[in-house]
Amino acid sequence: MQLIPAIDLKDGRCVRLLYGDFAAETRYSDNPSEILDRYVALGASRIHVVDLDGAKEGSQANHSLISEFAARGIAQLQVGGGLRSLERVKALLALDVRRAVIGSVAVSSPDEVIAWGRELGTDNLVLAFDVRIDEASTPWLTTHGWQRTSATTLWDLLQKYAAAGFKHVLCTDIARDGALTGANVELYREGVKRFPSILWQASGGVASVNDLHALRDCGVAAVISGKALLENKISVEDLQPFLQNA
Repeated sequence: MQLIPAIDLKDGRCVRLLYGDFAAETRYSDNPSEILDRYVALGASRIHVVDLDGAKEGSQANHSLISEFAARGIAQLQVGGGLRSLERVKALLALDVRRAVIGSVAVSSPDEVIAWGRELGTDNLVLAFDVRIDEASTPWLTTHGWQRTSATTLWDLLQKYAAAGFKHVLCTDIARDGALTGANVELYREGVKRFPSILWQASGGVASVNDLHALRDCGVAAVISGKALLENKISVEDLQPFLQNA
């Protein structure tokens, strides 16, 4: 299992949101390039970058910074945030970004995204699904900044994408995102069981090295971590086995 550090960009700064709430923002650095350097120095070979301005407003306020990250060529990037058209995805991949992360449109317009996969290659795309878990442990897809819960479950939608050959899926339990409350291991264990061909990326709640071991043991391919790394919740020694270049 690979650990993929996350850098969330807002107005050119590295920040983290609690539960995806833009009113609950913590700023960590006015120089995100320094955060990138730190993660690469630890041994990370892939970095997850989220353009929060793009996600919220569809703007490209952080485009130049993402372009700078990609041009440096020191890590493979997977980038998301506001990618709602094929043209925007193509422009991002043209920067030598390794994979484009497709979020809300993957829920609202799966046929369109499947067509993107045919044109661009499914290996160049990561499907990002945010889910809300009900009392029966069913993961319901959410949209519009997590404000709306869809009538579709994660499992139902993935049937369609798996049949179309998509294999990279990033899944976030929104009740845990940015909260350092521990990962929802059962969610990912069930996902691996139902869709063993998918390379799962777990996101949300990672707080300690115990979460990393539990996620590895349940079979996910990667785990995204932002706040735990920014706040040094996991020692460098404990991180090393999960960093590809370590």
